Order: sequence, then C-alpha cells, then structure tokens
Amino acid sequence: MNEATKREGSQSISRAIRAMKQIARHTPNGMRLVDIAEEMNLERPTAHRVLKALVQEGMLVQLPGSKRYTLGPVMFELGLAATHQFNLRDICAPILERLAYETGDTSFLFVRSGNDAICLSRIQGNYPIQTPVVPVGSRQPLGVSAGGLALLSCLAKSEAEQILREVEPRLSVYENLDINDVIDHYNRTHELGYAWISNHAVPGVSALGLPIRNAAGTAVAAITVATTLARMTEGRVKEILPILRQAADDVAQLLRP
Repeated sequence: MNEATKREGSQSISRAIRAMKQIARHTPNGMRLVDIAEEMNLERPTAHRVLKALVQEGMLVQLPGSKRYTLGPVMFELGLAATHQFNLRDICAPILERLAYETGDTSFLFVRSGNDAICLSRIQGNYPIQTPVVPVGSRQPLGVSAGGLALLSCLAKSEAEQILREVEPRLSVYENLDINDVIDHYNRTHELGYAWISNHAVPGVSALGLPIRNAAGTAVAAITVATTLARMTEGRVKEILPILRQAADDVAQLLRP
C-alpha cells in the first residue's frame, strides 16, 4: 500500500468520525446533508459518500419522511458494549440502592440497544412483595417497559413511530399491547412528564420511569421503580415521583464531566 492510499484511507476514517460527532451534537433531530457538508467543509458528493457508508453499516439512519441523518442502532450497541469502561452500572449502584430503600420497591436501570431496552441493573427493596421478574441482561422492545418507554419518549415522534413499526411483530407476546397502545403511552408520557406503564411488560406489575440525560441532554439510560399493580395507586405514584426524580438527577450529575 503506497503512502497516497494510506492517507486516503486515514482521511476517510477521520471524515466518518467527524460526521458522527457532528450528528451526535444534533441528536435527536439530526442533520441535513447540506448542513453536514458545510460544517465539515466538504463538497456535497463527498459528504454524501461518507454518510451513505455510515448508513450501510448501521452507524447512522435517515429519519422517516426526512432527509436528516441521526445516530443509528449500531452506535447504541457500541455504546452499550463500552459501558463497562465508564462503570455506568457501578456509578448508579448506590443511587439504585437508595431508591429501592426509600420506596421499598424494586429499582431498575435500563439502557438502549437499537430498538430495545436492556435491563442493566436491578435492586430489590424491603417491601414484602417484590417484582424481580425482569432479569438483568434481558431486552424488550422500546416502549414495553417503563424504562423503554422513558427512553422512547426522548425521541422525536416520527423516529419513535418508525421504531414501533419495526418492532410491531414482537409486541404480540405482551399482554394487551399493540402499536397503537404504545403510541398512546408515548403521548401520555409527554403529557405527564414521566413514564407509567402497567400490566404489559410483566402481568400484574406497574412501573414508573424517567430518562437519565448526559451533559449534552441526550438520554443515555432510564431509571425505574416497579411494584405490584395493586400497590401502584395514584397516591403511591405521587409519593414515588419526587424520589425517582431525585435519583435520575443524581445519576445525571455523576455523569457530567
């Protein structure tokens, strides 16, 4: 391989990384080709080739009905694979333990991987009836659990609906849940300011969830509290929410540089 070829290869990698960094700064709305080319000082055909390659690899996607590019599922999977380096689970452990202790119920930490929410951690409280039925490492489509719904609610509605169309065939395994139900829950989450879902991810269980955002405002995880359907009354929700919000804020503060 001659020096010119090596330089060209290095330049292509550099451009791809720069493009992903630029787009990450504009998540979740994404960026247009013309804006990316201008930001990177590239000719549009060159920028288009870079973006096309990244889309083919799953690093980027184009938003439905839009020419904007945003981060793709592989980016989230790579981020998930790297979480051990940033000790996300360890960072959150004391806060999850406090949340479980103060509520008496089971606390969970979820992260996104493509179209799914993965349970990264789970701490049981001291209430006699616990709900540890979502195992650590399990994955469910975004919008099914309170954590997945909290993460889904951080996305633009067009992107959320596209994800739901892709996972729709998998929703039938969850009791009384279809794509319209999840869209209704998405809308309700925006109205309430928190995710509240019952009797879907796990029959007889109700949970509240909030996203955890990094310094850039991007949702990097979700924290939830789950208990029995009978215990999660509206009055109980009012008691739990301030504790859950404090926990989400505390984790977010720890993630800031």
